[in-house]
Amino acid sequence: MGSNLTSATAWLISALFSMYILAVMLRFLFQWVRADFSNPISQFIYKVTNPPLMPLRRFIPSYRGLDIAALLLLIVLQCLEFFTIGLLPGQPLPGFPGIVLWAVAALLAVWINIYIYGIIILAVVSWINPMGYNPVVGLISQLTNPIMRPIRNLIPPMSGLDLSPVFALLILFFVKMAFVDYLIYLFKNLAFPNANYLF
Repeated sequence: MGSNLTSATAWLISALFSMYILAVMLRFLFQWVRADFSNPISQFIYKVTNPPLMPLRRFIPSYRGLDIAALLLLIVLQCLEFFTIGLLPGQPLPGFPGIVLWAVAALLAVWINIYIYGIIILAVVSWINPMGYNPVVGLISQLTNPIMRPIRNLIPPMSGLDLSPVFALLILFFVKMAFVDYLIYLFKNLAFPNANYLF
């Protein structure tokens, strides 16, 4: 019973942190690609993430269009998630600097997953309703454009068939499996030397 309760609590903590980390990550990416600020999804993301970001921005300015305050907040949130789960009964606390490096690697995985799911959504929508417009789809298109544009330049549509999403997904999956997943494994073990962990 205790083990099941610990696992369920760890899942709940991870889910809550993951949702807010996703919101902050999307805000960072929307600003990076200069997505439509008037989009209702953008407005929601900005309102949800403003409370912690506005005070941080008083001390941490942007650099060349990159929201450094959002990056710092992402790392802090990810470290807090790992540390909070480590406070559960029977769980070891992650050590420093492993927890920070692990957090950075985990955030890279989130970033790649956003683009993977975004490209999949756009591909499905293009098959189902290619002529329709949806504010969510428009925002995803702006978000994925920095990755899709160079691939489309290299692989233009052939006979009306756009294969660029397939190649983009292959590249993203390769990078995630070959590099990011390895970094997560490496830094996770650095955070928990010689210890069994739940997450």
